Amino acid sequence: MAAFRDFLMRFRPTGSPGPAAPTGVPADRSADLSAELVPVLSRLEQAETEAQRIREEAAQQAEQNRRATTDKAEKIVRRARILAREVRAESAAQASGLAKSEAARCLAESEREVALLQRRAQQRMAFLVNSVVADVAQLGASAVPAGGRSGGRSRWERDGSRE
Repeated sequence: MAAFRDFLMRFRPTGSPGPAAPTGVPADRSADLSAELVPVLSRLEQAETEAQRIREEAAQQAEQNRRATTDKAEKIVRRARILAREVRAESAAQASGLAKSEAARCLAESEREVALLQRRAQQRMAFLVNSVVADVAQLGASAVPAGGRSGGRSRWERDGSRE
């Protein structure tokens, strides 16, 4: 049995007419090329058409995805802005509450200090008044002559007036 290669050699293209050549089939190159390329080119046209359809579908899908993503992003931003307002309001309320409680604490502490100072003043007042009265009495006793007022007038009186 002949090898497959030998079988194919019988159908190889041959050159133009001229001197005798090994046996073969005359070559019709244009027909061969057409016969070879027509099915391939028709498939290529189908592939190009399908590729164009796929690109158009992909572009439509990309546009839909872009719109959906844009809408989703806008919703997220709106929610974030609303949440930010709420957080700001909550923070302000919390800060205000802390400031009020701190002010109340300071006021209570100040009132306690005032009450403490008033108690100390009352406790010391009696001693200080007694001390001042004793000092005045001692000064008054040493300033008045033994016979009472000098000349019968107060030392604050002038020319008979009490001004």
